[in-house]
Amino acid sequence: MPVARLVATLPAPLDPATADEPGVRHLAGRNLLVQRGDAEVAAGDRRFPAPWPRGYGSIAVAPGGDVVVFAGVHALRAVDSDGLTRWEVRHGCWSDAICEVAHTSFEEYADDSDHRCASRGSAGFSADGRLLWAHVRTLDEDEPEEWLVLDAADGTVLGRVPTGTIASDSAHAPHPDPAAMGLTVAEGEESSPVLWGHWDGDELTVRRLPEDILLDISPSGESFLTADVDMRGLHLYRAGDTTPLGSLRDDEVVWDFQGAFPWESTAVVGTDEAEHFLIDVATMTTDGPITYPITPDGPALPAGPGTWATAGRDAVHLWEVG
Repeated sequence: MPVARLVATLPAPLDPATADEPGVRHLAGRNLLVQRGDAEVAAGDRRFPAPWPRGYGSIAVAPGGDVVVFAGVHALRAVDSDGLTRWEVRHGCWSDAICEVAHTSFEEYADDSDHRCASRGSAGFSADGRLLWAHVRTLDEDEPEEWLVLDAADGTVLGRVPTGTIASDSAHAPHPDPAAMGLTVAEGEESSPVLWGHWDGDELTVRRLPEDILLDISPSGESFLTADVDMRGLHLYRAGDTTPLGSLRDDEVVWDFQGAFPWESTAVVGTDEAEHFLIDVATMTTDGPITYPITPDGPALPAGPGTWATAGRDAVHLWEVG
């Protein structure tokens, strides 16, 4: 049985009563502890005032740790640690409400239940921090959602494509190549496509995997691992052209919808039995369950090459194979 060795314990910087679970983002070759609170985002030793509470959208942290983009119900807003808005790009409303006017401040919809329970998109910085990718709602009933590529410095929209989705949530997965990005779009229990995007400086092209959830990308960026929508199978794809490379299917196992890909040859993925396994991606076979010195909280999470993370309400633990 593989054994996990505790590398580090990172205490949560914010009060768990008013904040989401902490997590780590592997940015620019380092792990940055990030936690979203109602009033602020903690990213390393910096604090970023939040324009709206944590239930209204998601966040993306720049590789340099100096800017946070808030992907909200009505807008993308880039904020620095002084609380200054660097830019804002408005988009269609993620709620089920029919907004007769485009809201310009959170206070205008703070008490509205439709906005409070809205679906949400997401954003993700490219590896070099120069681009921001964003999944947003549009004002077009025929193409209600789109994927944007923006200049991260000023919010200029450089490219856009319709996603063909009706999302409840989404998540970006940055690739080591700044021109590539992965996006999982959650559409409910029966559908969750992965979109694999490439920006060549002029055109945004997208490949689509119709029923997958993107878990993580290998350290080199050559491949990525997904799970079935029904969570019964794991699949390996070549990143460049999304060619299938291997699959692991076991109808007796329900895999987590999150996982880590710390080595080129091996991933770490958990199950609904709260056990984590090493996945040999060359043969798509399992080794485990992994033995931990303390009971881990939740699924295995990405934490850069050689390590993976688990997160609880008050701390993040970093692990390696001992």
